[in-house]
Amino acid sequence: MTVLRNPVIRGFAPDPSLVRAGDWYYVATSSFEWFPTIPIHRSRDLARWEYAGHVEGAAPGGSLAGVPDSGGVWAPSLSWDGERFWVVYSVVRSVGTPYFDLDTYVCTAPEVSGPWTAPRRVASHGFDPALFHEDGRLWLLNVQNDHRPGGRRFAGIVLTELDRETLAPTGGTRLLLQHDRLVEGPKLLRRGDRYYLMLAEGGTGFEHGVRVARGHRLDGPYELDDRPLLTSRDDPSLPLQKAGHGELAETPDGHWVLGHLAARPLTTPHGPRCTLGRETAIQAVTWSDDGWPRLRHGGTHPELDVDIPAHPVPRARARTDARPPAVPAEAPAWPWSTLREPPHPSWADATSRPGTIRLRGRHGPESRWAYSLLARRITEHRAEAEVTVLARPRSFTQAAGLVLRYDSEAYLALDLTWAEDAGEQQRGQQWRGEGRTVLSLVERLEHGPRRVTVLDAPPDMPLTLGVTVDRADARFWYVHDGERVPVGPALDFSRLSDDHGARLRFTGAMAGIHAVDLVDGALTAEFTGFRLTCIPDRKG
Repeated sequence: MTVLRNPVIRGFAPDPSLVRAGDWYYVATSSFEWFPTIPIHRSRDLARWEYAGHVEGAAPGGSLAGVPDSGGVWAPSLSWDGERFWVVYSVVRSVGTPYFDLDTYVCTAPEVSGPWTAPRRVASHGFDPALFHEDGRLWLLNVQNDHRPGGRRFAGIVLTELDRETLAPTGGTRLLLQHDRLVEGPKLLRRGDRYYLMLAEGGTGFEHGVRVARGHRLDGPYELDDRPLLTSRDDPSLPLQKAGHGELAETPDGHWVLGHLAARPLTTPHGPRCTLGRETAIQAVTWSDDGWPRLRHGGTHPELDVDIPAHPVPRARARTDARPPAVPAEAPAWPWSTLREPPHPSWADATSRPGTIRLRGRHGPESRWAYSLLARRITEHRAEAEVTVLARPRSFTQAAGLVLRYDSEAYLALDLTWAEDAGEQQRGQQWRGEGRTVLSLVERLEHGPRRVTVLDAPPDMPLTLGVTVDRADARFWYVHDGERVPVGPALDFSRLSDDHGARLRFTGAMAGIHAVDLVDGALTAEFTGFRLTCIPDRKG
């Protein structure tokens, strides 16, 4: 037996789409406004997962400039037809409005590492699309969105057959199922003489779950199971919350597993908050005598530790040629991520020396267009980030430093920047050639950024900056004479979570480096020795 520990892909890995091809299992996850678009991980045993590439070119034109926070690439669905991989996904350009203003695209590739075909637009009824392959035919499933006043934004699951070559609809669209409870994330499979429709139920928060429907015909009618397959909504004490958005896969020896999202919330005075975002977990599944999938351990709750039968796949069926894609040396690669565009040597240069990255400052941290940020996923509730930065800011419009970020309305940044001389009023008179280099700690609150503290810093010298995250607390510091010097008080890291604030949030907290130059993009900051250490909790 193989024992896996959930989540198997930790930190900001939501909406997993699980598929087996030969002796590899693959999971594709949502990337939203982040690049690389649609990260894909792979595993041979379902317990140990590695990055295997991403769907390069998923964003039409190579850019998601202007998309809102938690917009962009939603809920990709990965499939394999025996010859090539397919992925279908939506690019969402409006969040929190009746109109999602989305486009749905399909890409294909011989391997998950690519090369992927350019995205082709298909019928775009709503988000959470999926593809179903059978007997050389292809169908598109989707959520139907009714934007009209009084309409239901989640108005059921629809099915459209597509031509496999042109991807044009070959007939009309059929309504498969509607449900009083919110359903989305449809995935379709056939087992024996029945078709099974996997549904994400109840929204993607703490009411989330997986519900299954089945029918004898592809186009319905479908009957709903009278109980969820998976949920944690009835027990807030479970370590894995928000369990839902699932997809079944069959192992080579006929066992079944469920890939699903889950979250590990912090307990805070403001309620549970999921700073790590939604993550990927796996459960073992069996089939009841009356033909419904059930969690093998019983009940409907997700487990942290799961036993999976370990049976090697015959090598004749193996697919061992999938490799992470080659990345040009000058482009910082995974696990680095960037916002709304891939890294480019014009603003992110990794060629100077090993372990050294130069960033050219551009827009500020609330920009939706050209923000020079490199960040990595925080995967545990205890973490520490550190980097040495050399920057020569000559204006309050220039800054470079270390940042903890969820989105444009939730971030903490410790920057080297410019300020007026001590005691002088803040009037923006940097062009007089006076002023000083300072360390500025900024916290982004609901109404805007707040400067927490400002300290003098040595000009034109490298300075090591760091932050220690201990569950809901973030404490920034810098190094002087080999000692850590605190900068400001402990800040509320739990604000950087899915659950803080009134609006929808779907990603996860990141730690990274950034540079800002709002006037002429001339500031270049050099970063060396970036380190992000995430410390697992023994309890899960």
